[in-house]
Amino acid sequence: METRRLNWTVTLVLSIFFGSLGVDRFMMGQIVLGILKLITFGGFGIWWLIDVVLIASRYEFEGVEWVD
Repeated sequence: METRRLNWTVTLVLSIFFGSLGVDRFMMGQIVLGILKLITFGGFGIWWLIDVVLIASRYEFEGVEWVD
């Protein structure tokens, strides 16, 4: 799997505002999870909140490298 270098600040802001649409998961290359998040509106808000917390804490997602 190829490592994606993502700007942490941009990803966090997009996750806060558009995370319920799966934008953050699409950016991380997780297309299937992005689609699931999109059709469930961020897991009815729960999945969205968990992802915001994970991204804010710079969680080490598989295939993602955070850059400043």
